[in-house]
Amino acid sequence: MKKPVLVIMAAGMGSRYGGLKQIDKIDDKGHIIMDFSIFDAKRAGFEKVVFIIKKENLELFKEVIGDAVAARMEVAFVFQDVNNLPEGFFVPEGRVKPWGTAHAVLSCLEEVDGPFAVINADDYYGVEAFQLIFDYLSQHQDDEKYRYAMVGYEVGKTVTDHGYVSRGVCEVNEKQELLQVTERTRIEKRVDGIAYTEDEGESWNYLEPDTTVSMNMWGFQSSILKEIKNRFPTFLKKGLQENPLKCEFYLPAVVSSLLEEGKATVTVLKSKDQWYGVTYQEDKPMVAQALRNMKEQGLYPEELWEN
Repeated sequence: MKKPVLVIMAAGMGSRYGGLKQIDKIDDKGHIIMDFSIFDAKRAGFEKVVFIIKKENLELFKEVIGDAVAARMEVAFVFQDVNNLPEGFFVPEGRVKPWGTAHAVLSCLEEVDGPFAVINADDYYGVEAFQLIFDYLSQHQDDEKYRYAMVGYEVGKTVTDHGYVSRGVCEVNEKQELLQVTERTRIEKRVDGIAYTEDEGESWNYLEPDTTVSMNMWGFQSSILKEIKNRFPTFLKKGLQENPLKCEFYLPAVVSSLLEEGKATVTVLKSKDQWYGVTYQEDKPMVAQALRNMKEQGLYPEELWEN
């Protein structure tokens, strides 16, 4: 079996945050959240990392990621480009938004040919998550079905005090296999609990704090890339008719379709860790303090990439 590769989605625009949050320094040593993820991935066993970015940000990412990571892991960059569409499709006038997380992962088609894990650049997943996903990918491969995995978190440990978040709400069976994942694009803390709305706040649906959600930490075989490529034109035909400027091809939607068709299984590897992320500028001080506390507890060295 080929060794699992880490793929980091870092092409998002960060509109709610107000800047390129993927490379915003999070501690007094100049580390960014990605540094902690890469550090955890490296000690879990990953030896290659692929960054999905916008082409215009290449030099900036190289400068921030620097030689420290490249000296310890194989590093590659691929580009998510809004113009990267199947033959016969064109970007509608006025569209600047990327085509979503499935389209982002499709950017890796020429760089990944074996098992790989996918994460967001601006989320802190915890030490346990990387070991769980690496071990799974090292021990499983496709057979009569695609054998995928996902690290699930309790929704109560993944929301912010400063606004709304998007999460994939999961339904899991007794074998800890994913039955369905539904993207909820506006989940937030309310006075009486955690809830999501699908009608701009006209009505709210409440979630138990221990509801399993996806934070886009997936474990795949390269078979997912073929499936995304084959399904993208169908998505575009519908999306360009219904919402040409904002429709997005979500990775969880592709997974859900494969589950419904009986082509794949997804083992849910549950993490009890607290998620941290900087969806909004106001989140940053809390995340910085949490990472400071983890350093003091010995989970991380002061300098992640010291010799």
